[in-house]
Amino acid sequence: MEYHSAIGSSHTTGVASDGTLQTRILRTRTLLRDICCTASSILMLSLSLPPEMQARQAASPLQEAHHASQTVKRNGLPNASPTANNPLETPRHLIVIGFMGGRIKGDNFVHMEARMAKELQQRYPLVVHAAVFANHDGHIALRTVLDLLDKNKDGRLSAEEKAAARIVIFGHSWGASETIALARRLNKLSIPVLLTVQVDSVQKSHQNDGSIPPNVREAINFYQSEGVLHGRRLIEAMDPEKTAILGNYESSYRQNPVSCAGYPWFARTFMKPHIEIENDPSVWGKIEALIQTKVLDSEPPGKPAETIAVAPG
Repeated sequence: MEYHSAIGSSHTTGVASDGTLQTRILRTRTLLRDICCTASSILMLSLSLPPEMQARQAASPLQEAHHASQTVKRNGLPNASPTANNPLETPRHLIVIGFMGGRIKGDNFVHMEARMAKELQQRYPLVVHAAVFANHDGHIALRTVLDLLDKNKDGRLSAEEKAAARIVIFGHSWGASETIALARRLNKLSIPVLLTVQVDSVQKSHQNDGSIPPNVREAINFYQSEGVLHGRRLIEAMDPEKTAILGNYESSYRQNPVSCAGYPWFARTFMKPHIEIENDPSVWGKIEALIQTKVLDSEPPGKPAETIAVAPG
């Protein structure tokens, strides 16, 4: 059997040059400003200044999510970033698979799923393979996982290659339903999954997004119940001895709305809470922190997991 990876294409944007002296001066000033801002940020990080002493600018949802993940880690989840002063054994490769909601393609960076996967890949290029797919491309995601696990590229997976699998799957809306569908396919192949994450999961036809298969070590569910379109409130383990349900956490946006800039008007009008949770930096900060705990986790996937508490809200 031959497997084929599905790797999203990158896009570069060319900037047309302008030969006028005024334009060159403006570009030079902008470049110098960006260099100064970058240097200032690096200096502040190296000095470990507390957040209240740092100059804050309006943050994008991804920047806010990263800040939220740092808060979660300070509250008990470890920082998974390898450093020169922390020469831990080389971690095994972590496969992170994400699924988009609706009819959204995997390379649409308006959506947090795609941006978080890209950031994880950039932060841990040697130990993480992160890829995001449309929720109707579950078969491509499966082939990608099988290809990555097939270390000797002989077209089949040995028992050792399966046992060494370290996989995290996440998704929003229909993508959350596809998350569990992929976990079920891997279960039939006796391939373990470290973590599944569902964000406002909406069950697709002929799928069951509420029952977590026994090959999944940990599972967590985030949902909101205020909109016309809302996610599953409860997920349960098929075998509680093999799967730890980390929690079912509800979010509310009536008093704390979240920006959904860049989304179509009908989404902002008719299913706003459903896309607010998709943009909620608090939710994605927790997800990012949970995934980071897997980056350097060297325990065998089959070993019973310790429950990791994630505060709601």
